[in-house]
Amino acid sequence: QVQLTESGGGLVQAGGSLRLSCAASGLSFSRYVMGWFRQAPGKEREFVAGIRWKTGNTDYGDSVKGRFTISRDNAKGTVFLQMNSLKPEDTAVYYCAADVGAYSPAIRTNADDYEYWGQGTRVTVSS
Repeated sequence: QVQLTESGGGLVQAGGSLRLSCAASGLSFSRYVMGWFRQAPGKEREFVAGIRWKTGNTDYGDSVKGRFTISRDNAKGTVFLQMNSLKPEDTAVYYCAADVGAYSPAIRTNADDYEYWGQGTRVTVSS
């Protein structure tokens, strides 16, 4: 059974940092892509970052490039999202997701391509 569990959300002032974690179990990581998405009230779910587990290749949404960094710990089966220089517009529920059909080199950014999801962790950035 696949299980993704996010943690690390909270309230932070603009300009601050947070580190999100996603503990994954029940996956054979070798060919999967792990992604972070976010959803703000009234908005569609947005791709934030993705990492191909085997190679470490990464991709980022335009709105977070240069501020957020995705990484993974192979031994612990955990994916991280380091968020720096946070802005009020980063406020959202952040979800960890797994794309198990990621056969192409490119990291997919459509939420519909991700089969497994965590329950989400809320990030609030105050101005």
